[in-house]
Amino acid sequence: MLSYPQLDPIIFSVGPLSVRWYGLMYVIGFVAAYLLVAYQAKRFGWHKLTNHLDNLNLSLIIGVIIGGRLGYVCFYNPTYYLQNPLDMFAIWHGGMSFHGGCTGALTAGVIYCSRNGLQFWKAADLYVVTVPIGLFFGRLGNFINGELYGRATTVGWGMIFPGGGPLPRHPSQLYEAFLEGIVLFAILWSIKGKPWTKHPKTLWPHGSLLALFLICYSVFRFIVEYFREPDPQLGLLLAGFSMGQVLSCFMSAIGIGIWYWRSIVSTGSKLP
Repeated sequence: MLSYPQLDPIIFSVGPLSVRWYGLMYVIGFVAAYLLVAYQAKRFGWHKLTNHLDNLNLSLIIGVIIGGRLGYVCFYNPTYYLQNPLDMFAIWHGGMSFHGGCTGALTAGVIYCSRNGLQFWKAADLYVVTVPIGLFFGRLGNFINGELYGRATTVGWGMIFPGGGPLPRHPSQLYEAFLEGIVLFAILWSIKGKPWTKHPKTLWPHGSLLALFLICYSVFRFIVEYFREPDPQLGLLLAGFSMGQVLSCFMSAIGIGIWYWRSIVSTGSKLP
């Protein structure tokens, strides 16, 4: 059994205001995504996106926050929030859903791109390859907070988490940081801009990387959910699946649909 590092979730405080590791992880993820998208847009000569980068990023951040919160409220604890509706706005108490945040970001992206004459599928591919960086740091933030820990285990690397009872548990946050962060980033970044056929000038159709992200994330999340403690207010659902697994099945189906559609509609479009 490994010792859980006793890390203070608060980095420092100034009066009533506190700077937390979890919030810092979000900031690092957003900044890294901004820099890498700007790098890609400049490399491919997509100057129009560069001119909209600040406003588009702001729209996506708002979409992530609103979607993530609504996803948690609707999927993970609707009964509580129906009884305490004002708590829906208390995001500082925690409670964000990745699937909801992803939906919110995609919705915000579609709206912004359509209103400003940007190609959504092309923009989505540039952004989505950077998302695993935010997932990596976000899961590290979960680990530092001692939240979203795994199920009880006898493996040698199990940890006793604060609030997780006396039994050692899987550090499932680190599993997710590795799969959804490091592995997924390596997959997406290694194939972006690469030919998807033997013809060297035939690149992946726009939207393909978004589809691949949705599919791979869903597979990794589905696997890790077998090691992650189910939300206590929900437990396991039909057929013994967790809510995260159910939502991942829907996300994977959407990814497969996008992959199929973009492969037919766009047969190897090139970045300008």
